[in-house]
Amino acid sequence: MSAVTANGLPRAAVEAKAVSLLASAGIAVGVFLQGFVINEPAPYELFMVGLIAVWALFGMRLSRHAAILLTLLVAYNIGGVLSMGTMSDLHDTPLYIGVTLFLSLSAVFFVAILEADPARYTLIFRAWLASALIVATLGIAGYFGLFPGAEAFTRYGRASGTFADPNVFGPFLALPGVYMLYRVLTAPARRMPLYGALLTVITGGIFLSFSRGAWGLYLVAFVLLVGALFLQSTSGLFRLRVALMSALAVAFILGGIVVALQIPGTAEFLAERARLVQSYDGGESGRFARFGDGFLMAMENPLGIGPLNFGRLLGEDTHNIWLKALMDYGWLGFAAFVALVAWTLAGGFRILFRDRPWQPYLLCAYVVFIGHLMLGTVIDMDHWRHFYVLVGLIWGAMALEARHQNAARAAAGRRAAPAR
Repeated sequence: MSAVTANGLPRAAVEAKAVSLLASAGIAVGVFLQGFVINEPAPYELFMVGLIAVWALFGMRLSRHAAILLTLLVAYNIGGVLSMGTMSDLHDTPLYIGVTLFLSLSAVFFVAILEADPARYTLIFRAWLASALIVATLGIAGYFGLFPGAEAFTRYGRASGTFADPNVFGPFLALPGVYMLYRVLTAPARRMPLYGALLTVITGGIFLSFSRGAWGLYLVAFVLLVGALFLQSTSGLFRLRVALMSALAVAFILGGIVVALQIPGTAEFLAERARLVQSYDGGESGRFARFGDGFLMAMENPLGIGPLNFGRLLGEDTHNIWLKALMDYGWLGFAAFVALVAWTLAGGFRILFRDRPWQPYLLCAYVVFIGHLMLGTVIDMDHWRHFYVLVGLIWGAMALEARHQNAARAAAGRRAAPAR
């Protein structure tokens, strides 16, 4: 076989470029499909299972960080399997645990591919942004009834886009929204109108989800991002720009909300949803009371009570990721989840302000991850696809930093070695 193509290019280089393009396309499609989740298994699972399998066959390498993450997530899933053993009727629990295991593997997959090529951060963020813009636009169109059948993109009178639940739709939009905010605050002036327009669409979707959790998540991530940019820079001029652009962004968002409130029914619905405690939160049978009942049950059931069994027994799901871990994955799963969260927070913070090409992506993912942890106190997230991608983004940066440090030490050792 000829070593060159008809165009005179090295065949090996052409084939390598083709493989690289196919790999990039696969990653982009997989990330994009996160935004389309109505039932399980979702298109994301079906596509990513094949992508991960193909990648594994062609030599996906796991670094120390990827192996540690895999160990923690496997322990979490083992806890779920042990908890499943306590159930007399499995219902559809095997499928549920299977999805959890797949999502866990997806987080490790993103660590591996990012460590292999940090340029994939840009690809992932752009694919997520494209998905978010379509999903948010459909949610907004559904809320306002902009075309026949648009109501299919709403639930309970709230924008939900291509999600079954507005409370998942809103948080899914948070990372692209924070990423666009970062671009508004740091990009050249000529690009600000574009980034501002994209930020407006995503923020509109989050607002019309009428999800208190999504609102809080977005606000927390917004504040943390601005604070981090202040801490990161020593330039007074840059800090002034961040302050002015942040104020402008807040004013623009508030202006959009004021306009939306002029629509009949929106103000009343907003007032109802903005209440801190809803009717289903308080009372003896409310969400907060179930938290106490659940933690007492966890003390008596070290293996848990079986995935999804809490809702069958008490009539409502846990709506708390910590309680969810205890009830569905037992003490082992809970310990693994706590270790995962602590390691992610500590490891991500340690490298958060280091000047690296991937630092902006780490910063955006990190502040949104913190927002998700706070949101997890009032909602279950163990099957949120994008939550596992966030974990992969942060651990990918941790793995890249370790590789960078190893390379720096090796270079220093070569320089210090005496010449022969």
